Amino acid sequence: MLIDGKQIAAEIKEELKQKVEHLKEEGISVGLAVIRVGEDPASKVYVRNKEKACEYVGIHTNTIVLPEDTTEEQLLKLVEKLNHDNGIHGILVQLPLPKQIDESKILLAIDPKKDVDGFHPVNVGKMVIGEKTFLPCTPAGIVEMLKRSDIGIAGKECVVIGRSNIVGKPMALLMLRENATVTVAHSKTKDLKEVAKRADILISAIGKANFVTADYVKPGAVVIDVGMNRNEEGKLCGDVDFESVSPIASAITPVPGGVGPMTVTMLLVNCVRSVENNS
Repeated sequence: MLIDGKQIAAEIKEELKQKVEHLKEEGISVGLAVIRVGEDPASKVYVRNKEKACEYVGIHTNTIVLPEDTTEEQLLKLVEKLNHDNGIHGILVQLPLPKQIDESKILLAIDPKKDVDGFHPVNVGKMVIGEKTFLPCTPAGIVEMLKRSDIGIAGKECVVIGRSNIVGKPMALLMLRENATVTVAHSKTKDLKEVAKRADILISAIGKANFVTADYVKPGAVVIDVGMNRNEEGKLCGDVDFESVSPIASAITPVPGGVGPMTVTMLLVNCVRSVENNS
C-alpha cells in the first residue's frame, strides 16, 4: 500500500476549512505571522508553500521578510511585538537563520501559546509528560497518516532512525504515547541493519539519499520515509531506496508526496488549535 500524504493532507485541510469558517462566523480571524530572514532559496519555497496552504483554508498570513544583516536584537523585538498582537495566533520563524542570530534564543522568545512549530522547551516538556500542547509538525503528521491509513500502532515494534530535535526525538515520544515499543537508532548504533529489521514500523529521518535498502526492512513492515534528499542526478528522493523496499513493505510513503504535505498541514492544525486553546 502506498500511503498518500497528499490525499490525507487534502482531507485534513477540508476539515480545517470548515473550522476556520465557523471561527469567522464567531468574529475570529485566524492569523499566522511568518518571519523569514535573508534570501535562502529553500526557505523562500517553504514559506511560499505555507502561505498557499494557509490561504486555502482561510488563515490570514502576515509574512515579514527581514534583510540578511538583521541583528538578533531586532529580531527579538519583532517576536516580542508579535507575542502581544492579539490578531496573531501563531508565530513561525523560518530556519535556518543567519550566523549572527542564535536560533535557540529566538525560539525561546516566542510565546509558548503561539509556538505553532512546537519547538519551545515548554511545549516540548508538555509533550514529554503527555500534556495537551502543540506537537512538532512532521512527527504529528506521521502519526496522523498512520491512523488515517488504518495502521495500528499500539503494541507494535517501532524503530526510528535519527535523533534530531525536530523529527527523531519527538517521533519516538509520540509513538510511545500511542503505545508502540520504541527504539531510537542513529549513527552510533551497532548492527543498525539488525535493529531496523526488528521494526513493524520503520521511520527514517537521517537525510541520506536511499540509505535504507531492502536488507534493513522486515518483510511486511510499514516504512515511513522522512528524508528529502537529492540523488546523483539531482532528483528528489528520500532516505529509503523505494525500488528495493516497496516490494517487501506492507505500506510505504513515497518521496515526494508522502510526509512532506503532512508537515505543512499539521502547522495549519496547530494554528487553529492555538485559537481554540486561547479563545
